[in-house]
Amino acid sequence: MRIIAFVGMPASGKSEASRVAQRRGIPVIVMGDAVREEAERCGLDPSDVNIGGLADQLRAAEGMDAIAKRCVPAIRKLYGTADTVVIDGIRGLIEVDRFRCEFGDDFMLIAIDTPIDTRLKRISGRRRSDAITSMESLKARDEREMRWGIVEAIASADHVIRNAGKLGRFRRDVNSLLSDRGDAR
Repeated sequence: MRIIAFVGMPASGKSEASRVAQRRGIPVIVMGDAVREEAERCGLDPSDVNIGGLADQLRAAEGMDAIAKRCVPAIRKLYGTADTVVIDGIRGLIEVDRFRCEFGDDFMLIAIDTPIDTRLKRISGRRRSDAITSMESLKARDEREMRWGIVEAIASADHVIRNAGKLGRFRRDVNSLLSDRGDAR
């Protein structure tokens, strides 16, 4: 099985890249869902502040790879039923290291590079409880994720996709990388 993970700053296009994979029939594990599920179990409002704070707490209590560790069983469950699995939302190098340790050469990391002004336009249009509407808030979220090691994770990527233009181009670039890995769907 191949494990293909997407990493990038908030609103860089990770979810869109994952939708491209899903349209090809590839299952997607969304790391943020593990945090949102924990927030729900704790009775927390799913705001950006609460979700980010909970992610900080989990990493402080269980290690910087806490969320990755929570995703590994779901990925392993897909062994034998899927040729490829996509992971959406790596936030740090320690998470990358966890997945590389768990899955070895079957793991590939793709960074998505998107300018901050483009990211702000995208994130302010989201219909999620943790959506951000100002450059100040986006920069604060970027800083939080930088503390988690996202810059180092991006730097360790096997491939980089630039996502600054038209959506169709980005989707073709993602499809090309999925195809280059031997996905015949």
